[in-house]
Amino acid sequence: MSKISKRPSIVMPTTQENKAILAAAKADPDAQPLTPKQLQAMVPMRALRGRPKSASTKQLVSVRYSPEVLEYFKSTGDGWQSRMDGVLRAYVSRHSRRA
Repeated sequence: MSKISKRPSIVMPTTQENKAILAAAKADPDAQPLTPKQLQAMVPMRALRGRPKSASTKQLVSVRYSPEVLEYFKSTGDGWQSRMDGVLRAYVSRHSRRA
């Protein structure tokens, strides 16, 4: 058996009703219709939610480092993981030129 939707169906206004609504909106200074430029500038809400997409994607891995290495990088403060990544990238670039 199919479920009956409890949502009311949307009834679009007639042309005459739409004109009356638009005239009422234009008469209210606090409720002016959006201009085409304003409508084009609107962004869907889901596009604004969450963490911004990064240009350089990184992969999540599980790696074990010696305690001394972790202690050193953590002692450098916030952003220690990014600095560690930078050191590893520099190592890769130096050693990949030789090959």
